[in-house]
Amino acid sequence: MSDWTLDRTFTSSSGEVRWAVLGPEQAPPVVLVHGTPFSSYVWRGVARGLAQDHRVYVWDLPGYGASAQHTGQDVTLRAQAWVLTELLEHWGLDEPAVAAHDFGGCVALRAHLLHDARYRRLALVDPVALAPWGSRAYRLLGGRADVFGELPPDLHRALVTEYVGSASHQGLRPAVLDRLVAPWCTEAGQPAFYRQISQNDQRFTDEIQHRYGELELPVLVCWGTEDTWIPVARGHELAGLIPGAELRLIEGAGHLVQEDAPAELTAALIRFLRTAP
Repeated sequence: MSDWTLDRTFTSSSGEVRWAVLGPEQAPPVVLVHGTPFSSYVWRGVARGLAQDHRVYVWDLPGYGASAQHTGQDVTLRAQAWVLTELLEHWGLDEPAVAAHDFGGCVALRAHLLHDARYRRLALVDPVALAPWGSRAYRLLGGRADVFGELPPDLHRALVTEYVGSASHQGLRPAVLDRLVAPWCTEAGQPAFYRQISQNDQRFTDEIQHRYGELELPVLVCWGTEDTWIPVARGHELAGLIPGAELRLIEGAGHLVQEDAPAELTAALIRFLRTAP
């Protein structure tokens, strides 16, 4: 997996999902969920670290990375939560640990609160979970998806490159940035980029935000202190809404904590996963 290849396929309710699994077969399972506009690639370092003692499941959400992208595809946060629930059943995981980043946080929370997906414990990394969310640029791109979808390829690539790069406080290495941008710069990927923005809005967190007090499992909230996409104050707010939640601030990291501080994030997750219930 040196080049991060997802070598397995699952046909979900929102299209083909590419996935892979790392680590010892009998080890405790952990499922990693990425956000937007990323892919499981952002979890590669953390996944390999966790795989020393865990069975780690990684996947690209429908519409993202190596998974299916097509016209008319439902890639809403509502649909992604169903897909996560389907995958847990497909994998035969009754109560895995879950770590979720960005939109993945909403996906994991919706699957748990609305679809009875059971987790042993849940780590939320700079998640989309609280209103209000969605920057002015995000709303602009989503509101004119038809127009931006017709941009000349070079302009589209420049826009996506700038957008993805802004998620890191430390600055992404060129090869990493290219890998994250590439899925959005194919014939199918360009409209898919704007499609996933246009289909998602705050109603998907509004439907569950009032229920965070119902969470009865161990929860870790990790947040990069230099996150300019979702300010660290939201981490404090979210941890305060979840009974018993632990807040772990990661200094010097932006929204893409996995890239800015992979060792610190991995250590925090290992400690959380090893803590007795």
